[in-house]
Amino acid sequence: MSKILYITANPKSEENSFSLSAGSEFINLYKEQNPNDEIVEIDVYNSDIPLIDKDVLSGWNKIQSGSEFTSLSDEEQRKVSRINELTDEFINADKYIFVTPLWNFSLPPMMKAYIDTICIAGKTFKYTENGSVGLLNNKKALHIQAMGGMYEQAVSNNIEFGNTYMKAIIPFLGVEDVSSILIDGTSILSKDQVQSSLYEEIKKMANSF
Repeated sequence: MSKILYITANPKSEENSFSLSAGSEFINLYKEQNPNDEIVEIDVYNSDIPLIDKDVLSGWNKIQSGSEFTSLSDEEQRKVSRINELTDEFINADKYIFVTPLWNFSLPPMMKAYIDTICIAGKTFKYTENGSVGLLNNKKALHIQAMGGMYEQAVSNNIEFGNTYMKAIIPFLGVEDVSSILIDGTSILSKDQVQSSLYEEIKKMANSF
C-alpha cells in the first residue's frame, strides 16, 4: 500500500477549473486501480500553510542557536510546528500529485508557500561539499497544470515557470521520477477541444503512476 499526497492549488470550484477537473479525473481513476492506497488531500488554499516570514526565520534562528523550543514566542512555535508537520507528512508519503493552473507564467502563490514548507535542509535535502543532495529517494511525483495559452510557445519564449519550476524543485529533493500532464490553451480553445485528448492522457498516466 502506498501513501499519496494529492495537493491542489486553485480557489475556484472544480466545475470552473480545468486543472481541478483534470486532477479529479486522474485521482478517481487512480483510486479505482489502487483501492488500498491511502490518499491524503491537501488544498493549499484551505489549509494552514505558514509563509516563511519573520516569525519562522526568528524561530529557526533561535533553535539553531541552541535555544529550547519553549523559548520561542507563541507565533514562532505555532508556525515552526506546522512547518514540521507538513514536512514530516511529505517525507512519509510515497507519491505526490500536484494540481495547479499557470498564473502569470508561474505557480499560484500558495503552492509556492507549500513547497517552501517542505524544502527543509537536513530533512528533505542536505548540503555536502559537492553540493546539495535530495533525501527523498524511491518516490514519484506528477504535476497536472492547466494554462490559458499554449505551453510550447511559453517554453520557447522562456516565460513558463510553473511546470519548469516543478521539474527543478522536486528532483532537487531526491524525487527523480517526475511526470507532467499539461493542459494547453484553456482560454483559446473550446472546452471540447481541450478535453478531446485529455482523458486518454489521464487514463494512460493513471495506469502507470
